[in-house]
Amino acid sequence: MRETAGGPGETSGWLKSYWKNRYLFYMLYPCLIFFFIFKYVPMYGIILAFKEYRIVDGIFGSPWNGLDNFRELFSGRDFPRAFRNTIVLSVYKLAFGFPAPILLALLLNELRAILFKKIVQTLSYLPHFLSWVVLAGVFMEIFSPTRGVVNYLISSIGLEPIFFFGDQAWFRTLLVGTEVWKGVGWGSIIYLAALSNVDPSLYEAAVVDGASRWKQTLHITLPSLVPVISIMFIFAVGGIISDDFDQIFNFYNESVYEVGDVLSTYTYRLGIKEMEYGLATASGLFITVIAFALILIANVVVKRFSEYGIW
Repeated sequence: MRETAGGPGETSGWLKSYWKNRYLFYMLYPCLIFFFIFKYVPMYGIILAFKEYRIVDGIFGSPWNGLDNFRELFSGRDFPRAFRNTIVLSVYKLAFGFPAPILLALLLNELRAILFKKIVQTLSYLPHFLSWVVLAGVFMEIFSPTRGVVNYLISSIGLEPIFFFGDQAWFRTLLVGTEVWKGVGWGSIIYLAALSNVDPSLYEAAVVDGASRWKQTLHITLPSLVPVISIMFIFAVGGIISDDFDQIFNFYNESVYEVGDVLSTYTYRLGIKEMEYGLATASGLFITVIAFALILIANVVVKRFSEYGIW
């Protein structure tokens, strides 16, 4: 008698497949446990966004207040500034930071000196492994108005020293520049991996047809990267509302709040300094919802112009 779909035969086949690949699942379990404990379990705290939190009553004992936290958050004096700075900085980082790893991967792909290529790759990856706490100290010394090497060069040509991290005209430039520098090497890994799968015979055929290196890049290399670029672009757009707290918190100060204060630092001050836990949770939930909406929109737009998307 033939077994029907969803019957014992299908279950047995699934168990055999699981047992055959059990070691891969063993490596997956720690990752799943990590996300469950540190990402999903704490989500119960979202209810603070809809409560008037009182420490003595606890999370579940505090009274509900509906959307009052959101109304107070959006009417706050510093919220419009933080929201505007978040969008502006994220758009700058998307405009300059997103294409940078692609360009580096294309340049590295053209190198024929293997040793030099490995050295460049290693040097470009290293900044990713340094925390913003360390890098903030390094860059503040480099750009220091009294002892920094940059201001030393500026003074040597007769100009006045510049307090870069206290100057609103320079602060965003430094944030975007240091972000691109730190992430360009690490971000290029996925594009280099995609380039390694390109069929070499395509380049050989292009050479026979007389195509230059530029035309090979334009008609073979870039089209091969389109699927990866599409997926990474969707994630990048979803991150527009999610600024880099570690970087900005270690770089900024009160003199540059007008151009550097973002939603994450604003949420930090609400929750840690002012102990407004309901408002801080509402701010975090607002960021999450907007990021999710941006991912959905970006996915729809990308799929409209190409066949690639997250789903």
